[in-house]
Amino acid sequence: MNELNYCYKYPHPAVTADCVIFGFDGVSIKILLIQRGIEPYKNKWALPGGFVCIDESAEECARRELEEETGLKGVTVEQFHTFSDVERDPRERVITVAHYALVRLADVVGGDDANAAQWFSQTEIPALAFDHDKILQLALERLKERICFEPIGFELLAEVFTMTELQNLYEAILSIKFDRRNFANKMLKLGILTEAEPRREGTARRIATKYKFNAAKYAELKQRGFRLEF
Repeated sequence: MNELNYCYKYPHPAVTADCVIFGFDGVSIKILLIQRGIEPYKNKWALPGGFVCIDESAEECARRELEEETGLKGVTVEQFHTFSDVERDPRERVITVAHYALVRLADVVGGDDANAAQWFSQTEIPALAFDHDKILQLALERLKERICFEPIGFELLAEVFTMTELQNLYEAILSIKFDRRNFANKMLKLGILTEAEPRREGTARRIATKYKFNAAKYAELKQRGFRLEF
């Protein structure tokens, strides 16, 4: 008698993939949440995610669920932790592989088992379903660590931005205030910024210079890493 695929001698837990999606509105960090359309926790807010199919990886599941629940396509997701508390899901024994992604703010739509998808400010997060509060807190810690080693503004800011907007991003993530001149000097020394439009002679100094990221230098720094000290 031939053995059936995926039949095992010992019981196996179910596996899900959950996603913490970060955005930035120029002032504060935003987190994308979905309102659950089914039990358990129907109508509660939660992180996008769902059960991993038998023929897909956790990362593939994360991207699929994001598209189904929020309309976001082609998002690069990165695993950051596995949550395996025995009673974290009231339905059954479920282990989740948590991911995070950085995206520019975009319109999203509810679908599948989500009633709605909405951006929330970091300071206005409602009580979340399952253990998603814990997942979000660890993701925020990872974001704070990452911003000191990678120029992550490339994923969160508009293509053209001001130095003030870049400083606002770092201040929002790290929850600290920087001296304007020192911050600008540090960023310009990295070599990842170029002026989007050369300042014309006679332009008033109060008009902010617009920058964009130098993609080649950005890729180089992201590859070899760096430590940004403030």
